[in-house]
Amino acid sequence: MPFELRGGTQTNWRVWGESAPDTLLLHCSLGHSGAWKGVAAGLDRPCVAFDLPGHGRSGPLQDGVDFQQQCLDVAQTFLGKTPMDVIGHSFGATVALRLAMEHPEAVRRLVLIEPVLLCAAQGSPEFKTYFQDFAPFMAAIEAQDMCRAAELFAGFWSDGQSWDEMSEAQQQGMASLIHVIPREDPAIFEDNAAILRDGWLESTKMPVFLIEGTLSPPIIGAVQDRLEARMPNTQRARIEGAGHMTPLTHPAEVAGLITAFFDAT
Repeated sequence: MPFELRGGTQTNWRVWGESAPDTLLLHCSLGHSGAWKGVAAGLDRPCVAFDLPGHGRSGPLQDGVDFQQQCLDVAQTFLGKTPMDVIGHSFGATVALRLAMEHPEAVRRLVLIEPVLLCAAQGSPEFKTYFQDFAPFMAAIEAQDMCRAAELFAGFWSDGQSWDEMSEAQQQGMASLIHVIPREDPAIFEDNAAILRDGWLESTKMPVFLIEGTLSPPIIGAVQDRLEARMPNTQRARIEGAGHMTPLTHPAEVAGLITAFFDAT
């Protein structure tokens, strides 16, 4: 796997296919580029995915630098001379959306799998409930109890596997990365990049595909509702029986939906 300085971060990435990649994949928080293995196999097209800063084998988060901005700085180095398809999951989907908004000429089609741009749902009942349900996680972070914070986070956003079912290595891995989650707050709660400003989402011209699981936290549906209402060229699909981690739990279904979307657009 290649490894070099990209956008100011030592970056590890992997490629599927033998020709120049035409599809960029952006993984979720606490994951790594290998999470796309099943989806990439199902897409059967040249793809590239990198480890987000602080994840996998990439370099650490930079002090005093907005986390989403650091991810974006790396992501835009993977854009090609011709427009690419961009697929993002969870926090990676917020980076993918911002990449498409700031570089519309370089993004051919955009696929957002459960983007956690939670501020898009502000004012909804789901937004209020999310804060109530997630309060124990925030308290654990405040208390610097990273193991408890990781357990709570996994219980809310996991693929259905309970904390006790995880191996000790998995638990320790999540706990060691959980400090990343509060670094996302300016992007996902405060919209510090002003993605939601008046008229910007409405100006998008590329086809957009929104994917979610039917068992995902309700706030995801509220976010997707707002994005679907504002982005003019949008399709949407739900995967029955899937939760938030669909690229890992339902890779064939995800790849099949994306392939059909690409074929139609």
